[in-house]
Parts: sequence; C-alpha cells; structure tokens
Amino acid sequence: MIESRVGRWSSAVSLVALVLSLAGCSDDAASSNSSRGGGPSSSGAGSSGSSGGSSGESSSGTVPVPDTLKNPNDGPPAGNPNAEATCSVPTEAALADVSTPRTVVGTGTPASCTSQAVVDAITKGGVITFSCGPDPITITLEQTAKIVNNTGPEIVIDGGGLVTLSGGGQRRILYMNTCDQAQVWTTGHCDNQDHPRLTVQNITFIDGNSKSETEYDGGGAIWVRGGRFKVINSRFFNNVCADSGPDVGGAGIRVFSQYNGLPVYVVNSTFGGKDGYGNTCSNGGGISSIGVSWTIINSLFSHNRAIGTGGNPGNGGSGGAIYNDGNEMTLSLCGTRIEHNQVNAFGSAIFFVSNNHTGDIKIDRSNITNNIGGSWFPTYPQISNHDDTPIEVTDSTIE
Repeated sequence: MIESRVGRWSSAVSLVALVLSLAGCSDDAASSNSSRGGGPSSSGAGSSGSSGGSSGESSSGTVPVPDTLKNPNDGPPAGNPNAEATCSVPTEAALADVSTPRTVVGTGTPASCTSQAVVDAITKGGVITFSCGPDPITITLEQTAKIVNNTGPEIVIDGGGLVTLSGGGQRRILYMNTCDQAQVWTTGHCDNQDHPRLTVQNITFIDGNSKSETEYDGGGAIWVRGGRFKVINSRFFNNVCADSGPDVGGAGIRVFSQYNGLPVYVVNSTFGGKDGYGNTCSNGGGISSIGVSWTIINSLFSHNRAIGTGGNPGNGGSGGAIYNDGNEMTLSLCGTRIEHNQVNAFGSAIFFVSNNHTGDIKIDRSNITNNIGGSWFPTYPQISNHDDTPIEVTDSTIE
C-alpha cells in the first residue's frame, strides 16, 4: 500500500512515441498510436439546475452541486459514496442553469417521452429538460441523438434525476463533433473552437453500443470532439464499444480536442459502480481520449473492463477505468475512487501516455485500489505511464 502526501518523480525513458494528429478541420477523428515500447425528470420549467459558468473561461470560487441521483431507485448512485468525496467543485464545473429550457421533452406522461422527442430536442439544441411524470423512466433511442453545432452555444441535457437514455444495446446514444460537416461547421478552425458547450447532468446512460461505428469509433454512450464538454451527476452502465483495437476506447465516453486544451469536467458521476453494471471496450472501460485533459471530482469508476489484447502496438486492453493518450494533457483526480476495474494489457486503473512527455497526473484525496490485471507500472501500481511523467499524489491511497 502507498499512502502519500506528495510524490513526484522524473526520469528519462525511451519509449516509442508516435504523432498525435488533431489539427485542422478534417472529418476524420484523429488517432494516435502510443506504445509501451515492448512489452423529477424535471418539471416543464426544468429543475435541479443551478447557474454555473460554461463559457470555457476559467472562473474563481467553488459551488455546491446538489445530486439528484444519490439515492436512485435502481442501480448504483451517482458519484463516489465514500468519505474521500469531499472535494470542492469550481464554478466552471457547476450545474448548468435549466430554469428556461428551449425544449421540454414530454407533456407529463411516460408515453409522451419518446425516442423521436429526445432526438428532435437534441437536434434543436439549447437547454433540454424532461417532463415524463413523477417516476423514473428509461427512454430507448431508435437512433443516435446528434448535436447540431450551431444550436448552442450552450447545450444542456438535464434528466432531472429520473431519466435514463438507453442505446438498446444497438447504438451509440449521443454524438457531438465540431469537425463533422453533416453537423454544421461553424468556424474555420473546427478543432479549436469554444462552442458548442455541451453539459449532460442528472441523467443516466445505459446500453450504448458503438461497435458498428467505423469512422468515429469508441464512445459507446457518448462521443465528443471540439467545443467544451462536462458531465455532472450522471451514471454510465453497461455501455460497450469495439472489443479490440490498439487505440479505440471509451465505453462510457470518448473525447477529442477541447477548446484551448481546457479540461473535460466529470463531477459526482459513476461509471459502473457495481458488479453487473460495468462498461466494456478494447481500451478505457470508463473513459478514453486523445489530447484531452480531464478534471474528475467526487466520482466513481468500478467494474469496468478493457478487453483488448497486446496493448499498442497490438489490439488494446489498456486502461480499465481511464485511457488517456496524446500530448500536453493533465489528468486530475480529486475525491475519486477507482476500484475493481480490469485489463488484459496495461494500466488496470489508468493508462496515461503523453507522446511528447509533457503530460502530468494529479491525484488528491482519492483511492485507487483492487484493480486487476496488466503490467508496466513504473511509478505506482495500477497506473501505466512514462517514467518521466510527473505524478503528484496527496492524501490518497494507491494499493
């Protein structure tokens, strides 16, 4: 067991680093090949939201984040239920204001909350809430809901703590891509623009399946490129993406190129959380990204699996909970628990490879324990990274 107040190590290492290609406005999702080197529902007016910055500009201060999914009727709750989940939430990671929605899905009954109503609302953009009656509801989508890039700049999907969106085991649930011409180009620099700013909050995503996707692979539940993205009080259960592949990943979420390198925020959210609820992909059972920073606060990753084999080069199997690849990125964990995830190759909890050796990891008041499988842990158990990646650990348990 490692109980560390502060730890930072640096030493040179020679591993294969291949080029990250995220620049330009190509339709193609960028890819990178890193190597180990061998080896409820709200009422019509909307509820449960509080105003918070989402413009992409950093703001000072912290905010409370009321969690409507702490005691759900079914499935593990949203967020880390353990004592270490005490980290404050910066204002830019706050719940979005949903007091004046552009669209309310439903007219107060479960029957009114259809797949088509959800898809149409998300196509229209803006703030979206739900009015499906007083009880929890699962809406199975008959097609992937796609963000249209000129319908923001703020796009919010708030399930009010009662709504679950399902891919029915057949399709990805939600897609946003600023470089997809079919979803409208809004700037001449689609890979680095500040909009749309997508927030999903107080909602559950289940049974997403992106295995049939070829051009934009990974992201069983959600696939995002460009703009800004944050996730608050949300749950991800039994989502899947491709079983094998050297870089494909993110059964829950797959993200590319965020505006100015600003982080994706994940707050009070759960990926898996209990045996039988975990997410599964070749890499990154919970989340996966290329060239993206993450700030993960008071969240839980457990019982997710990376089931590819051989690593990269190879056919994946890295990052049981988290798979980060690319350049100049930071993974920041606070108040977060990562446990009982499993891999076949590297990083049973976290796989983090910065190709140009500029990335770093910060772990504060978090627990990384009992993750299974894999190898190549140069600094801490269950974390695979270059030897010269700075890792700062405070008040955390890694064992």
